[in-house]
Amino acid sequence: MDQYFFREARRQDLPAIERIFDDAVARMLAEGKKQWTEKYPKGVHALADMDLHQGYVLELDGRVVAYGAVVFTGEPAYDCLRGEWLSDGPYVVVHRLAVSLEAQRQGLARRFFAAVERLAGDKGVYSFRVDTNFDNNRMLHLLDTLGFEYCGDVTYESGDRMAFEKRL
Repeated sequence: MDQYFFREARRQDLPAIERIFDDAVARMLAEGKKQWTEKYPKGVHALADMDLHQGYVLELDGRVVAYGAVVFTGEPAYDCLRGEWLSDGPYVVVHRLAVSLEAQRQGLARRFFAAVERLAGDKGVYSFRVDTNFDNNRMLHLLDTLGFEYCGDVTYESGDRMAFEKRL
């Protein structure tokens, strides 16, 4: 039976996280998507997340198969939403979510999001926000099936993103 474990990332996870990022970036670029680039995300971003205790991994049978930044301190870009959030107050946001190439299509992004929802509940946070590029069909489908609602658009240096929220 498969054993899944959601936990804070550690520095020794970095090689696995870098492989996950590299594969995800290569796949996005091959599909003509513009959300991620050859310079983002990289291991340095995961290390910065770890320093802030925001980097999380999902393990499957002891192997790191997914990574994401789980942020409870807000996202500055969300302060300038062109639209309207569903709620005010504290929220959790996930950035840089990627699943390893060999573990694709096994529902691991869904498991990661479910673990984030449990973590948020443990912290008394009942709002979950996320943004993605307009052409990230996999993420858009996932957000739809998980009950996230489109709230508007946010702007980053790299471009506009669609922003979503789910009340927990």
